[in-house]
Amino acid sequence: MAAPEGAPALVLAVPGRPSAATRGLAEEIVSIARSELPGLDARIGYLDGDDTDFPTLPSVLTHAAEERTARFEQARAAGLDVKEPDGPVAVVVPLLAGPDSALLRQVRQAVMESRIAAELTDVLGPHPLLAEALHVRLSEAGLARADRARLFTVATAADGIILASVGGEEAVQAAGITGMLLAARLAVPVMAAALDQEGSIASVAEQLRSSGSQQLALAPYLIGPEIDATLIEEAAREAGCAAAEALGPYPAIGKLALAKYTTALGIAPPQPQGAPVR
Repeated sequence: MAAPEGAPALVLAVPGRPSAATRGLAEEIVSIARSELPGLDARIGYLDGDDTDFPTLPSVLTHAAEERTARFEQARAAGLDVKEPDGPVAVVVPLLAGPDSALLRQVRQAVMESRIAAELTDVLGPHPLLAEALHVRLSEAGLARADRARLFTVATAADGIILASVGGEEAVQAAGITGMLLAARLAVPVMAAALDQEGSIASVAEQLRSSGSQQLALAPYLIGPEIDATLIEEAAREAGCAAAEALGPYPAIGKLALAKYTTALGIAPPQPQGAPVR
């Protein structure tokens, strides 16, 4: 399967203060999406960009519209019988694992400011692939077994997981859905908590310990750019436990971003599936 001729651009809306690390992460994610759908026009727009090193979302949408118009005019000037482009110029995919009303409002505002016809998708989760990604990040940190079917133990494996999200109560509820999938993979209790609500992490840590979990781990239900990384470290200290890395450019993130794009255009290939629970 390849991108249809003249298909809208996929524009990844990247939250947070941009940096070289953020750009590398975003480029890796769009690279994964391009590898899954040859011919895909994938671009990156930063919510807090500077239009120098980090193009803002409105400027990326404007450039996409200008390039589409230019291609049409060049084809017509060459005598080709081409249809004037219509429909959305781009499909904007927020680089967020879960809902965050403040950041989504910022994305919508940026799209409106551009005055470009663009379609905005939902966030990436909840999804079984995100549970798989969380499992991998926990196992990489030595906090979970990579495979329950293998007869070995991880001495530092957690017996209770705090799934840390941002975006308030709505985000906690959405993270809880992925948390149930993660709990099924690990066979340990998983509870979601809010990094941006004072006392939420400590409260959930206490609930897990009072129900019998002794060795906790913090699993960020985050891609990475949306928060300051020190918040994860502070939350882990607050809970008295170790933390895994954020999801980052895990391959599933690029696949889910592409799935949002193709679904929005009605050209969806089979939806990406998570690895089977062992």
